[in-house]
Formats: sequence, C-alpha cells, structure tokens
Amino acid sequence: MSDHTLTCANVYDARPATEVPAESPLAWSYQNTGRPSVSEKSRVVLRERAMLGHLILRGGAIVLDDAVRQVLGLQLPGRPNALSHDESGERSIQWLSPDEWLLIVPGGEEFELEQRLRDALGDARDTAVKNYAIVNVGGGQTLVELEGECVRELLMKSTPYDVHPDAFPVGKGVTTVFAKSNLILRRPTEDRWELVLRRSFADYLYRWLLDAGAEYAIGVEA
Repeated sequence: MSDHTLTCANVYDARPATEVPAESPLAWSYQNTGRPSVSEKSRVVLRERAMLGHLILRGGAIVLDDAVRQVLGLQLPGRPNALSHDESGERSIQWLSPDEWLLIVPGGEEFELEQRLRDALGDARDTAVKNYAIVNVGGGQTLVELEGECVRELLMKSTPYDVHPDAFPVGKGVTTVFAKSNLILRRPTEDRWELVLRRSFADYLYRWLLDAGAEYAIGVEA
C-alpha cells in the first residue's frame, strides 16, 4: 500500500457571485401547499431556519475537539446523542456516531469556518490529525423548528422514537425514522424541537406536518 497521505484540500464557496435570489427548500411548498397563519388557537408553530451552514466532521474525537475548541470555543460532544450550543444559541454541535459530528452555524459562516478548522488541524503534528474529513452538506439539508404545547403529541404521531421527557431530555438529538422517511430529531430547549432533514424530503415532510398538526391548529411563521 502507498505511504502517501493527502494533507491538503481545496475549500470552495459555491455560492454564485451574481445576484441570484436564493430560495429555501420549502419555497415551493409555501407557494403550492400554503402557509397556515399562526393564531391564538395554534398549539404548534412551525418555522424553517433555511440557508444555515451544515458541516459534517469526521475523525478522532481528541484531535477534532482541540480544533473546535480553538476555532469556536465549543467542546465537542463526546456522549452519544449529545447536543450542545454556544452562548448565543446560534451554533450547535451534535454527536452522530463515535467518529461523526454535525456542526450547524449561521448561513455564510461555514466556508470560512471550514478553512479555519482545516488550518487548526493542519497546525497539529500528530499523524492522527491526517485522518479527518470536513464536508459541507448545507446544500442538501434544512432545519425546521417546532414549538408549542402540543409538539410532543405531533411527534408521537410521526416517529416511533420515545419523545417522553424522561427518554428525550433537553440537549439530546437522534437520527430516527419520521413519517416513513428519516431525519435528525433534536431538542435544544424545553419547549422547542428541531428537525434536520434532507432537501429532497422537505416538501413531503412539510405536508405531513401540516396534516398531522391540523387538529392543533398548526401555524407557520415566515
């Protein structure tokens, strides 16, 4: 086998330089399915946080933790299914598997952040640092928030995963089956849940949520 190891990578900002209007994965759904208004009767509120930066980090926990601490000041979650946020709540890191984490940051930050992480990893001299990967997956994912007194009831219709507070406390996130598809289900706060889903499933899951949430007068915030 070859002893050569790839030690460099090109990072591309694929956003167009011209003024091309950007649309969220749910833009078509809003136009064709509609967007129920939030009212006093709404016991579930849905909002999409589109165009965020999504990065998958893979590699050794010790090496990646050092880089993430240096660049973001955040600790890499080492406990299975753990989810942590920075003080602003705008940046999060989630444990996905023993050597895989999902990092979500405000849109536009991900390109510079990826380069800074690569620079931090490149400064290390340990040979283990070469065995890592950083992949920008923001173009294929979006994040939907659910909030309200009946969110748990809606989730119980949609996923076989136990969403009781004893089994799903604040600060947990899992990859699970949801409405015959799959997504990442997270609980960042006591009253708010997040769905990290594929762009290709966005319209299907949006229509599912509107149907499952109809009895709770679900409303969609712009």
